[in-house]
Amino acid sequence: MDVTWLGHGCFRLRGKSAAVITDPYPPAIGLRLPRQEADLLTISHDHDNHAYAQAVREGAYEIKGPGEYEVAGVSVIGFPTYHDSEKGAKRGRNTVYLIEIDDVSVCHLGDLGHPLDDTDAEIVSSVDVLLVPVGGRTAINAVEAAEVVRQLEPRFVVPMHYALPGLKVQLDGVERFLKEMAVTSSEPQPKLSVQATSSSEWETKVVVLEPKAEPR
Repeated sequence: MDVTWLGHGCFRLRGKSAAVITDPYPPAIGLRLPRQEADLLTISHDHDNHAYAQAVREGAYEIKGPGEYEVAGVSVIGFPTYHDSEKGAKRGRNTVYLIEIDDVSVCHLGDLGHPLDDTDAEIVSSVDVLLVPVGGRTAINAVEAAEVVRQLEPRFVVPMHYALPGLKVQLDGVERFLKEMAVTSSEPQPKLSVQATSSSEWETKVVVLEPKAEPR
């Protein structure tokens, strides 16, 4: 299963027979997102920068909130969280998605704005891939993101939602998160390819991906 970062909170998860797009964004944020094809589209919250469904061709099954879904052989569990640390009073709700494709589990935290409680953490602990916002401002910052990573202990962690050339959204860079995670070498990779494993013991690896989007 391949994970490709399309910039901001948007990823393409491509399995053998299905593809998922997460949190597509509009051109207004300053990045150009080519139109995508997918079987499923997940949207973590209804802010424009994460819910631009027009970026995905017609036919994709759209998931916009908590629940359990099974589409095209892909399992998705969405559970409610908040976009801030005040139970949604400032920025509203956020949905965290646990996506299983080709027996590989991926957790997309959306614009999570607070630490996960024990119940939520248990649902997504020890996932294969954790997609975590690290740029602060409108979601958890680098320090909080590192705490969530240590809490969940994924096989791979991919930072997202941080400052990029051309991006008009004010966010911090990825460097502080890498420092918090004691990463000394972080050459961006074009994609992350993950195979299913029966092992439950691993050392978490941070993978920085190249954003497959260009400044407008």
